[in-house]
Order: sequence, then C-alpha cells, then structure tokens
Amino acid sequence: MTELTCLSAAEMAARIRGKEISPVELVQAHVDRIDRLNPKINAIISFSAERALEEARAAEAAVMHGNALGPLHGVPVTIKSSIDVAGLRCETGTKLRAGYVAAQDAPLVARLRAAGAIVLGNTNVPEMLMAYVTDNLLYGRTNNPWDLARTPGGSSGGEAAAIAACCSAAGVGSDGGGSIRVPAHFSGICGLKPTPGRIPCTGHFPQSLGPFAWLGVVGPMARTVRDLELLLEVMAGPDCGDVSAAPIPFRHVGEAEARKTRVGYFEDHGATSVTPETRAAVRAAARALEEQGFEVVPFRPEGLEQAHKLWWTFFGSVGNLLLGPLVAGHESELSPILRDYLGLVAAETPLTLQSLLNSWLERDQCRSQWLAQMEEFPVLLCPVSSGPAFRHGEEGWTKNGARASFVDTMRYSQWFNLTGNPAAVVPAGRSPEGLPIGVQVVGRPYEEELVLAIAEKIEQALGGWQKPPVE
Repeated sequence: MTELTCLSAAEMAARIRGKEISPVELVQAHVDRIDRLNPKINAIISFSAERALEEARAAEAAVMHGNALGPLHGVPVTIKSSIDVAGLRCETGTKLRAGYVAAQDAPLVARLRAAGAIVLGNTNVPEMLMAYVTDNLLYGRTNNPWDLARTPGGSSGGEAAAIAACCSAAGVGSDGGGSIRVPAHFSGICGLKPTPGRIPCTGHFPQSLGPFAWLGVVGPMARTVRDLELLLEVMAGPDCGDVSAAPIPFRHVGEAEARKTRVGYFEDHGATSVTPETRAAVRAAARALEEQGFEVVPFRPEGLEQAHKLWWTFFGSVGNLLLGPLVAGHESELSPILRDYLGLVAAETPLTLQSLLNSWLERDQCRSQWLAQMEEFPVLLCPVSSGPAFRHGEEGWTKNGARASFVDTMRYSQWFNLTGNPAAVVPAGRSPEGLPIGVQVVGRPYEEELVLAIAEKIEQALGGWQKPPVE
C-alpha cells in the first residue's frame, strides 16, 4: 500500500471524502515525516504541528457530520515564505524582515483554506528570492531530497524539496525567472508558472508592481499534473490587489481538443548548450506526444536572445533599482549570494529614462512577435535549464568567463517571464547520477488548462514523479 504522505493531493481528498482516511491521520503522518526528514532537507521553516492538528480535527468533524466538503478538504499544503499566511513568519529569507509575522492570509491562501486545505507551514527561500539556490542567513541551506549535497533550486526551493520528499502534498511558489520551474525540475516534481494575473500575487513580498507585475507570478507546485490543475482551479480568479488581475474563467480541456494542438519543440538554445540527458528528456517527451497522436515538429522560436537580454534588463537592472533602497545601509546583513547579485547588476551600464523606455517598447514588440509565432505552434516543448541539480556552491550570479552562470544556464525559463507565457514542468528523464530532469511545456497567455492537459500526457507516458531516496 502506498504510504499516506506519498499519495497525490487529489487522491488524499478523495479518500477523505470516502472516509477511507481521516484528516487527523493524514496530518499526523505528515507531521511525523517532517519531524524525521526536515532536519536533513531544511525545507520547512515556520511550522506548527499543534495548529495543523487542530485544523485537522475540525476537518474530520466536518466529514463525520456530513458537511459540504471542498475539493482539498483535509489536504496538508505548504506555502513559500514570501507569501502571507496569517500567524506564520513571512520574512522572504532576509534579516531585514526578521520576525515579520503575517496578520492575514494572502487571497490565494484564503482560497486554499476555503477549499479545505490545511496549511502546515512556510518553506525556505534565498534572500529576497534573488537566487536559484535556497540559502539565507536566517535559516540556512535547503538540500535536495535526491542528493543532500545538491540544491533543490530556488527561489521556491524549500517548497519543491518539501513536496518531493512527501512532507507536503502540494503548495505554492512564485516565479520571476524560473523560480517555480527550476526547483520543480531539480527536485523531480511538477510546477506551473501561470500567466500574470491568473492567480493573484496580492500578499507576496516583494510586491508585484511595475515591470515585476508581468515578470513575477505565483503558482502551484505538486507531485502530479492533476494536482496542479486542482490547485489552479481553486486559486485562480482576479483580486483588486493584483494589478495584472484578469477575470479568466477556469475550464477543463478535453483530450480531443488537446490532440488538435500543434506542438513545436527544441532541445537547446544554441548559445547555451544542455547536457545530453536534458536533450534526451525533451526528445522523449516529444516522442511520447507523437505516439499519442499529436503533431510534434522541431521548431525554435526567433528572438530568444533578445528576450533574454530584455529579461535581464528588467529583472537585473530594474530589480536593482527597486531593491537598492531596501538594502541601503544594511549591506553587512545581506547573504553572499544576494551581494553577488547586487554586485553583478551594479556593474551594468546604468539605466537612463530613455533606455528604460526603449527596453519597455522592445519588450512589447518582442512579446507580439513571439505570440505571432505561436499562432503556428500554440504549445512549445523545451528544456527548463541546461542541466539537472548542481552541487552546493557550484553556481552563482556570475557572467563573463564563469564556468557556470545563473544568467546563462537558466535562460530556458527566463524567456517566458519576459513574454508572460504560462509554462508547466513535468519530470521526463534522469541524469547518469539518477537526478530528475524535467521538461517545460509552454502555452499562450491564459491557456494554462491546455498546457496542463498536454503536460499530463507526457507524465502518463514517462512515469512522472518518483519518490526520492532521502529517508
């Protein structure tokens, strides 16, 4: 029998509705697993077993009394510690917010609770979310459950590690340059970067304002694509606190509709090579779709390098303008990885009003050209990054002459923040060391449901999530 904590969120909810398991039993199993594994992976940082079990007892009473149950009733979830959860610390991994406790739930958290989910706790992040590793001076380093000597990625690395290790059924991350997708890929789970505004960013820090309103999003992370769809349906919908909010109704995409979609795929960018196993995973995913009747054609969009350059302008140079006032005078309190990032962007040519305006106009032109190409290929299949999870200390915010650089190796994810495309990650292969390798399924804005329908076909063919070795 499958261990309770390793079930999908959808199956947990179904078994609770069928009275096969109780919410108390399920939450206690997660508490026990956290107690055993979290000292090894250091994924969950703000956690109250007593509060979770109290909510579980209330959820169990609702089941026994025959009350109406939400789609996530009794399911334990976690939330990235940059998103407000009432009563939990939301420090975004920085000493500058040490001790901050959210007074109320972010709208997406309130929606999860209304659907019956039980929030176990908050998960670890890099300082100010500015890294693809998860480490900070408040809580230390998070380790990958596939290999403790490696990173689970960032900035949603704590969330990915907790879900992969079955310490949480599912959860929520955020993504301004791959921060949901890279950790999902590194940790062997699924993740969705939605279109900006599809799920409200209200209650996230740093706030999604200005260019970050279309670079940064919040989205679901889980062990199955079906669970991503379930969480998306629960959390989606406009909120007045999100400047990108769009009233797009959720819809289910049927198999017949999905199969009509023409899929373009590419194995590498050209300038930034990928590992042979990454290339093989993309091929395997393309072949899996082709064998199921999809038309799958080699296709690499034009304008990738321009999209990457523009992404760095907004994430790096504009991000530095926004972060600068927050950290000024506190440089000695910052983590080394954040100082590296700030040093890199400080070395860039300073922005002027004209150069910022030009970049903004170029971004809109780039996005229009990109979407025009997707008229022919509404879904793209490509790598998530250039390789699998790297060892602690192997990469950083470096650029010219570096053996490996965040600016370069993660561009496969960064493009789609610039253009605002939804993108899902699903496991599709393994490295020679046995590390998971995910592939990225990219769609047109507001077509998350189609993206997930096709990602699920890849998952079904290639096996999806597997339990990591940490115990």
